Formats: sequence, C-alpha cells, structure tokens
Amino acid sequence: MTTQNVAVLGTGKIGEALLSGMLRGGWSPSRLLVTTRRPERAAELRERYGVEPVGNAEAAKAADTLILTPKPQDMGALVDELAPHVPAGRLVISGAAGITTRYLEQRLTEGTPVIRVMANTPALVDEAMSVISGGTHATEDHLALAEEIFGGVGKTLRLPESQQDAATALSGSGPAYFFFLVEAMTDAGIQLGLPRDKAHELIVQAAVGAATMLRDSGEHPVTLRENVTSPGGTTINAIRELENHRVRAAFIDAIEAARDRSRELGG
Repeated sequence: MTTQNVAVLGTGKIGEALLSGMLRGGWSPSRLLVTTRRPERAAELRERYGVEPVGNAEAAKAADTLILTPKPQDMGALVDELAPHVPAGRLVISGAAGITTRYLEQRLTEGTPVIRVMANTPALVDEAMSVISGGTHATEDHLALAEEIFGGVGKTLRLPESQQDAATALSGSGPAYFFFLVEAMTDAGIQLGLPRDKAHELIVQAAVGAATMLRDSGEHPVTLRENVTSPGGTTINAIRELENHRVRAAFIDAIEAARDRSRELGG
C-alpha cells in the first residue's frame, strides 16, 4: 500500500501527525503530497519531511488517496474546489468532525469511495484512537488502507457511521476532558499548598499510571476505583463530594452536548 500516492489536504496538527506516521510506516516522501493555505507553512513541511506542497486541485489529480483534514465549516468550500478534479476511483478520507460520507458522496463524482475517520490529538504522540466508517462505495481494501494510514499514529476502530457522532463526543473530544480534569486537580493542589510544578508532576503520573492500569489490567474501572477506596478513608470522602456535585451527571450531559454539536456540524 506504500506504493500509493497520498495527499493530505489542510495539513494542520492532525494532518502533520498523519504525514509523520506514514513516513515512519515506509511511505516515500516522493509519494506524499500536502496542501496548506500559508506559504511559510508549506516551506516548513517541505524542509521538515521532504514532501512536496501543491495546490488542492493538483493534489486531487495526482494522488490515489485524498485525506481531507479541514475544519468542518471549511469542508464545503474545499469539496467544491476538488470535485471537478476527483475521478470516481479516487479514495477520499474525511477527518472533519460531523461531516458524513453521504455529504461528500453527493458532492463528488458518482461512485467515489468515501471513508469517515475521527482521530484525536494524541496522534501527535502516536497514541491516537481513530474511528473508521466506510461510505456506500468503500470496499474492504479501502478500509484496510485507512487502517494502515491511521494505525501509524495509534489504534484504529471500525464502527458504523451511525455511531460516529457518539465516538466523536467520547474519543475525538475526550482528551480535552482529561486536560480539564488535570487543570482542576492542579488548582486544587495549589490551594492545598503545593507548588504548581509539583502538583502537576503528581497528577500527570497518577493519570499515566491509572490509564496504564485501565489498559493492561483487564479490570472494570469500578473495581480499580474500589481498590483505592478504603472504608472511612480519604478517597471515599472525595468521591462523596464528587457525587454531591453531580460530577458524573455533568460528564454525561457534557458528552451528550458534544454529540449534539457533532450532528449540527454535519448539517
């Protein structure tokens, strides 16, 4: 599959992470094209990765696979620019939140295979979760290629497209919830008298250790939490306060709100 020509259109942080992952996975720089709005960004990508920045129309004509990574509100203009240059056999992968495969299929040549992928920012450290859904004309080979590309920056998971908005709310937005939690815990540590850097170090290591236990132990999170929660101890007091403040319900409401916004973006 590394003999394919692949173009990343709108090469921001996620696009650059994919580009880096493909190079590590064996793609030659000569087979990778990038597009970007700013000339200085194009020069930066050329110098850093040895790839060739081109225009959107040229990328659509030259590449076997197009990976579209603009902001959702910019997708319409990008697709209008690309549509006259994308033949039916060209694989189009969309990484924009909320944008459905049907939306793209209706604006491209009839029969164009489209795949929708929601990756998240841990792609920058090769720890992404990328959720993959095939459109009407996407084949098993197309899906396997998407898994190879996005597998270079983390894990991949196939889901029906009907579940993509939920996955976006949980996984696409998920890192921000953890950063928000770390921010709040750091403030608490400072209030309790710890220096900011020490509080941050304690919390980050607790997060890394807890995540590793969740991934590797096979235990349910309730079991892992109960193992920390001694009767009459410090942790149960903290959990009681979290429940009193409806933190669990607030998280559920927040994730539902993110799901609803993903649906709105698709509209």
